[in-house]
Amino acid sequence: MKREGQIQVHSENIFPIIKKWLYSDKDIFLRELVSNGCDAIKKLERLVSIGEVEISDLKGRIDVKIDKENKTLVVSDNGLGMTEEEVEKYITQIAFSGAEEFIEKYKDKTDADAGIIGHFGLGFYSAFMVSDSVEIDTLSYQKDAKAVHWVSDGSSTYEISDGKRESRGTTITLHIAEDSGEFLEEYRIREMLRKYCAFMPYEIFLNSEGKEDEKPVNNTTPLWLKAPKDCTDEEYRQFYSETFMDFNPPLFWIHLNVDYPFNLKGILYFPKQSNKLEVVPGQIKLYSNQVYIADNIKEVVPEFLMLLKGVIDCPDLPLNVSRSFLQNDGDVAKISKHITKKVSDKLHSVFNQDRKAYEGYWEDIAPFIKFGCIKEEKFYDRVKDILLFKTINGDYLTLSEYPKDDNKIFYVTDENVQAQYIRMFKENGLNAVILDHVIDSHLISFLEYKEHDGDKQLKFARIDSDIGDAMKDGSTDEKDEQAAKIVELFQAAVDQKDLEVKAEKLKSAQTPAVMLLSEYERRIQDMNRIYGDMFGGNPPAKSTIVLNLENSIVKALPNLNEDSRRLVCSHILDLAMISHKQLSADEMAAFIQRSTEILSLAAGIQP
Repeated sequence: MKREGQIQVHSENIFPIIKKWLYSDKDIFLRELVSNGCDAIKKLERLVSIGEVEISDLKGRIDVKIDKENKTLVVSDNGLGMTEEEVEKYITQIAFSGAEEFIEKYKDKTDADAGIIGHFGLGFYSAFMVSDSVEIDTLSYQKDAKAVHWVSDGSSTYEISDGKRESRGTTITLHIAEDSGEFLEEYRIREMLRKYCAFMPYEIFLNSEGKEDEKPVNNTTPLWLKAPKDCTDEEYRQFYSETFMDFNPPLFWIHLNVDYPFNLKGILYFPKQSNKLEVVPGQIKLYSNQVYIADNIKEVVPEFLMLLKGVIDCPDLPLNVSRSFLQNDGDVAKISKHITKKVSDKLHSVFNQDRKAYEGYWEDIAPFIKFGCIKEEKFYDRVKDILLFKTINGDYLTLSEYPKDDNKIFYVTDENVQAQYIRMFKENGLNAVILDHVIDSHLISFLEYKEHDGDKQLKFARIDSDIGDAMKDGSTDEKDEQAAKIVELFQAAVDQKDLEVKAEKLKSAQTPAVMLLSEYERRIQDMNRIYGDMFGGNPPAKSTIVLNLENSIVKALPNLNEDSRRLVCSHILDLAMISHKQLSADEMAAFIQRSTEILSLAAGIQP
């Protein structure tokens, strides 16, 4: 059985939703009005190009005028304009699918979520977010067309009448609301034009209080529209500094220029990353036909690429009406993968063509590459052969180039604190890599999971977690009476039950003792500190001190009286701990006091 009904849209309910939820930022209305003007000019150009219209003065132009006295903001274009019929069609009729249910569902929502309004072509109505009323004065390009005037206060009614405009195009006049007075300030409008309209395709001029700029506020031919072969290094650097207000020159860049299977242009820059304590985020601006959309949209730009700076212009993006969110579309994933591939290709190109330059860039690009490896395994598979590690000898090696012993790599996290261990490694012809960035602890775990040599899993061990055979002067028999005696005397002197004491013959006689810390226990300790005891609040990792049986001070311990032995053993322990970690306030105070006593004894003064 068929039934017929009438679709009803209560327009008085639409405007509050538009004004409150259409966009997350009120200032975006200016982008919508200016881009609508650009669209009107572009449509006119197309009509001329196919011979439907003959117009001689075709140069497109957008004018933005601030009138603080009358509290108006005007956006005017010289595009194709509208007839009264077109105003009725495009302005006064709002297509709103499922409006009643939709409005009821979202009227009390407290934040502007993605996709609240989409597909409905409501860009013009963003003007009502900041206005008490909006006027349209328009004159169509068509012969014998009459000017049209339209006005509405954002309610369910409007007025339409004959207009006074004498040249083709459209003028939008916003009567700015009392709570939106900021949009009558020149600095604010100039800031918005720079943010949203900096690269729109037609010249935009700002007129404030009767004074018009001599030059347009935008660049109609941004560098990414040029072919890479036509761009100079100086142009790339200048575009970078002007766009991102960063006057530190970028390391290098990638110029994206794709016409098939999708349209994609842009430039990605590799900036300097000078802060090792944190990963400094970048900024990738997304455009569609030179209209700014948003920064760092994760569906298009993978998260790890957001450490870069750049611009991407992709007209094929399926955007919703607010242009802030992407609709579901398979092409978006393809675009993202293509950008990732181009980045990895560029890195390989630099590495293969000029490795010395690549090594010079490494400290700056390492956080980005390491973050990318962790976040996206496919990216890791692409770049693992050019993942570098700086060694304690100052050179840079890939994983395959590093001389691994039993598939183990020693590493350093702090060259100052671990200086003693580094010296011992160098004296014994051993190497270690420097991993001192905040991201390196995550990278280590990732590489251990990914890399294997046959059945042997790659292992990382901090330089102070073990003493390799290469640093020992032969093996020390556990039944060696001298070693056992020294261990016993040392344990009694320092009286620390949770400290394990060992004795070994080390090749370097200079060092009396070294402190070791279990790699596994230390990692658990670090993770507990980062993630708030998620591993059960494990106790501090157990430390081991290794006494050097080749050191003359250690050899002399059995010959000292009890008081001197306690003093010397405590000092040996402190020296080993200083090379391992920072002493606490109490430990440092005790260390200074003992140092004074030792100096007094050396000078023949009774302490």
